[in-house]
Amino acid sequence: MSWNETKLSELRARYGDSHGGELHHPEFRKVAEKIFNKSGTRLAPYSGIPTFLSAPLMQVDNENPDFGDLQVAILGVPMDLGVTNRPGSRFGPRALRAIERIGPYNHVLGCAPVQELRVADIGDVAFQSRYRLELSHEDIEKRVAQIVTAGVLPLSVGGDHSITHPILRAVGRERPVGMIHIDAHCDTGGAYDLTKFHHGGPFRNAVLDGVLDPTRVIQIGIRGSAEYLWEFSYASGMTVIHAEEISAMGIPAIIEKAKAVIGDGPTYLSFDIDSLDPSFAPGTGTPEIGGFTTREALELIRGFKGVNLVGGDVVEVAPQYDATTNTAHAGAQMLFEILSLMAFSPAIRRAV
Repeated sequence: MSWNETKLSELRARYGDSHGGELHHPEFRKVAEKIFNKSGTRLAPYSGIPTFLSAPLMQVDNENPDFGDLQVAILGVPMDLGVTNRPGSRFGPRALRAIERIGPYNHVLGCAPVQELRVADIGDVAFQSRYRLELSHEDIEKRVAQIVTAGVLPLSVGGDHSITHPILRAVGRERPVGMIHIDAHCDTGGAYDLTKFHHGGPFRNAVLDGVLDPTRVIQIGIRGSAEYLWEFSYASGMTVIHAEEISAMGIPAIIEKAKAVIGDGPTYLSFDIDSLDPSFAPGTGTPEIGGFTTREALELIRGFKGVNLVGGDVVEVAPQYDATTNTAHAGAQMLFEILSLMAFSPAIRRAV
């Protein structure tokens, strides 16, 4: 359109004295109405008690839980007793809570998940011991089982990747689930150093426990020198897409492949921050060069809109190895993307 004084006058009349929350597009307006007050003020992102994605904080008793009408519970799991290399992902939940300015609007998926879903940060798993790995897994399974029993979707923040085994034991206890697994490593190794409950083996354990259907599992971004450890992935029927295949296949083809593998059944999404190249996310215990860019990871996750998602996690953020906080920032954004997917999941408990 050509620019003239009439159009300028129209814009001045409509926007000249309005504040940032006075929007006319119906989709944008419904988000702004939940963020801005009538005078045009919104909560400063650096103020208040930090929570995941600035979601409301909801204290839920560990023994007699009441989740109210929640649809999604975001759960911190600060435990890294299962690492094989650098420790520190126990600080991941606190680091992700401290990241500000994630959301509220997801312009690609077309939703504002914290405002549109009944979602809360319910705090951290109450661990009986900071020293005993297997006991910690029992605590995780107990808490996630409470969430699932209440009809709420769990969205967890680790912690090392061993936490996903007890989560899957809770999510898949009624029927085995499928999984979209985005990672540098398959994490289907056997026992190391007298335990099978480390972060290199959660998905072998979950399959053998009967809670994960390997024929409905796709592992995306796999690379590095540990390939010889992942025999179980192939033997059990998992689909593995290596990082070296991504450029030739393209993200849209990977999304379509993943959808074909998981079908329309209940599916879990697990995102290990080391799936990103360490130039984007150096703060992790087992970095592997040659990984996703953040833009590629966003495109991939957003492609799963409409998947029957029954839970998800972001794991392995070890913030002390990244003074820039970029790793935690990337992790918080991926958490936001998974929560956004939950807004469209058939598994979400709708209001009646």
